[in-house]
Amino acid sequence: MDIMLLANRLIHIVSGIFWAGTLIFMALFLQPSLRDAGPDGSTVAAGLLRRRFLDVMPTVALLTILSGFWLYWRVSGGFANSYMGSRAGMAYGLAGVAAVVAFGLGVGVIRPATLRAASLSRQVAATSGPNQESLLAAAQALRARAAKAGKVVAVLLALASITMALGRYL
Repeated sequence: MDIMLLANRLIHIVSGIFWAGTLIFMALFLQPSLRDAGPDGSTVAAGLLRRRFLDVMPTVALLTILSGFWLYWRVSGGFANSYMGSRAGMAYGLAGVAAVVAFGLGVGVIRPATLRAASLSRQVAATSGPNQESLLAAAQALRARAAKAGKVVAVLLALASITMALGRYL
């Protein structure tokens, strides 16, 4: 029994399920519901931030990617061209690229936009007058940007999940 292989498969599969499932749920259900809730939706968003959601998700994503990279190296015999050129090798490679791009969008677009929108929302509560409207508009634009990127990430992670599930059989 290869304990390293089993540990990496366990980490990859469980963290991948959590990452993809959470981001797909957010894009399809949570973000639209928060938007529909109006100002009350910010209470839920603030609760996610207090629970360090934007710290947990990149960590889970990174665990998924690193364990997947190790598994790909292992199954390909050290990135042998013969395996990487096979249908399974190309499928797993495509899934890995989709996951890395999703990670980049998450930490490069979604996380900063969400944190900045939260900061602006706190400023709105402490401000009055014409500045309040401009801060509110800026926060809303950032939330819309994060939601749009979230949809792209959800599609990429769905693609990665489907490709990982079927790659072995191609």
